[in-house]
Amino acid sequence: MSESVPEPQDGTEAAPAYDPAAPAPLNVPRTPTGNAEVDARLARLGDADHLATDGHVEVYEDVHRGLRDALTALDARPGPPVPPPPYPASRTSHQSRS
Repeated sequence: MSESVPEPQDGTEAAPAYDPAAPAPLNVPRTPTGNAEVDARLARLGDADHLATDGHVEVYEDVHRGLRDALTALDARPGPPVPPPPYPASRTSHQSRS
């Protein structure tokens, strides 16, 4: 009695072994944010769907770098001017009269 797996007799080949590193779409929905730069970075995540898992890191790092740059640009953008105080501080009310 042999413990080896029998060969298929009908000429068909055995199903290929499962390869967890093979490309497989994640089908994760990406909702638009309304910011074109951010949306372009998020769309780039779809590129990982067509890569083996060892290629995902490059895509994720690129997207992370782009999102970080977009946030940094928000900090660098000047905001509205700060309004002056409504009333000048009165120095006479705080000084004692001698």
